[in-house]
Amino acid sequence: MNSQLNKLIILHQVREIEVTVNKNQTIERALDIIFSLSDAEKNLTVGEIAAKVAIPESTAYRLIQTLEQYGMVERQSVGQIRLGVRVLELARSLQQQMDRELISISRPIMEQLTEKVNETSILCVRSASQVICVQSVETHRMLRLSVEIGKIMPLDRGASGKAILAFEQKQTMDQLIKTIPDDKVRKSIDKEIEIIREQGYCLTFGEVDTNIFGLAVPICDINKRVMASLTVAGPTERWDQENGEEFIKTVVSSANEITKKLGSIS
Repeated sequence: MNSQLNKLIILHQVREIEVTVNKNQTIERALDIIFSLSDAEKNLTVGEIAAKVAIPESTAYRLIQTLEQYGMVERQSVGQIRLGVRVLELARSLQQQMDRELISISRPIMEQLTEKVNETSILCVRSASQVICVQSVETHRMLRLSVEIGKIMPLDRGASGKAILAFEQKQTMDQLIKTIPDDKVRKSIDKEIEIIREQGYCLTFGEVDTNIFGLAVPICDINKRVMASLTVAGPTERWDQENGEEFIKTVVSSANEITKKLGSIS
């Protein structure tokens, strides 16, 4: 009797494991579908999705139907599948959460940085082909740069934008460079990006505001993807070439501290 009961218990446990495994595999395949649509530069057919995920078309079709019910994917036209609105809403929510964490972590470090270098510090994030100031800490000096939160700046001009552009993933970077309207700037930006990547920072003079220097360093997430830039800016006449190296080290150290703290909470 005990032997038969033990067999039934073991069989039940095995079936529970099988259900769990099947569920996990289903979740993995569904995520693979979402990732394949995210990586694609166009809408995909069910057959193309099945090939990318390496599953039968019937399985892909069934998973797509389920994902469609939850708004994770949608049909653009007959046979054409793309990411759904729900994914965009989740991405927007995640971005807002990350921005809040970024600002709360960055603010005290920026205050210390501004006190050390006695110039305005600025925190920017990318929005499409532009950058937006999400936080700034002004110096108390009479002559200073003032940057309002929400100010939009170009991605291809000025330290704040270039420090982000230079450290974007290559595919994203290439797409962004294509949007630059000035042909001369578009041709010269590649060489400048190489220098910025090699240095680890971007230093500009008068590119956005006349007679203003900007020194920007990228801030990265736990996966080493650029998510913002930390900039110190002030009147060009106050840039001290002799002490420039120490100034750069101070800004780089502050940006690295923000990156480190972001990684510790991710």
